Amino acid sequence: MCPQIIFMDFNDKQLKIIETAEELFAEMGFSGTSVRDIADKAGVNVAMISYYFGSKEKLLEALFSFRVSASTQILESILKDTQKTPLEKVNMVIDYYVDRFNSNQCFHKIMVREQVASHRIGTSDIIHHYKKRNQDLVKQLVHEGQKTGDFNKHVDVPLLMTTLIGTVSHLVTTQHYYRVINNLEDMPEEQFQKHIKKKLSNHLKFVFKATLTHEA
Repeated sequence: MCPQIIFMDFNDKQLKIIETAEELFAEMGFSGTSVRDIADKAGVNVAMISYYFGSKEKLLEALFSFRVSASTQILESILKDTQKTPLEKVNMVIDYYVDRFNSNQCFHKIMVREQVASHRIGTSDIIHHYKKRNQDLVKQLVHEGQKTGDFNKHVDVPLLMTTLIGTVSHLVTTQHYYRVINNLEDMPEEQFQKHIKKKLSNHLKFVFKATLTHEA
């Protein structure tokens, strides 16, 4: 049986602690960050972190709950949009993932580490729930397109999601090398971020359209 994951609302003080922890976990790793480090940077006392979250592990779980619940809500809203065609909705999903990974690189670093080597059951349960729920939402979207005849009948949704997340993750994680091998070292950072977002979005939309609309 899948664990029950509870996504909660957080007050301003809790959000300040969560966002500070996110920054430090990304920079120094979970093990390399102490509760004292988080308290000092957030401008709160250790007792407040203990009161709100109980432990550093529970604080990490709160961070994941905060970030992934918002992601699921956005995918749900895209799916419910009756004014868009299935392909337009797919393009919205692609743009969302590209923007999310690019604009929240701290959390992405933490997510990668937790998936690769995590032994923290609570966090692993949240990641599993999140990935399963989001994949199910994309499956619903693909089925919608199949019913209307816009998408072909043979679509491997898990591999499609792997293509999306893996491609975005790889480029965001290794963007320094992308700069170097494509002679973009002199491009200003803001311009470079816009450049890779556009390149990623256009590439993935092309790949997804070919996969979804062309019979194998």
